Amino acid sequence: MHFEYSTTGTCSRLIEFDIDSDNRLHNVRFTGGCHGNLQGIGALVEGEDAHRVAERLRGIRCGAKPTSCPDQLACALEQAATNSKNH
Repeated sequence: MHFEYSTTGTCSRLIEFDIDSDNRLHNVRFTGGCHGNLQGIGALVEGEDAHRVAERLRGIRCGAKPTSCPDQLACALEQAATNSKNH
């Protein structure tokens, strides 16, 4: 299933990704932000369990900001899990 998440508090503005029937993460794409670093995050999480990725990335901060692009990906994955349970 395809998901889109509008970020808050980061240079990136949008995160798009797919989660398959085995809860594996695919095709993570960020709009905005540090392109090379965010491509790297997408490559590192490709095929990984979405819940485990969220656990690992939750709480990472960018400088003095209370969030980061990885933290926003964790938020997006948690929202996707909640939305999937409600459908």
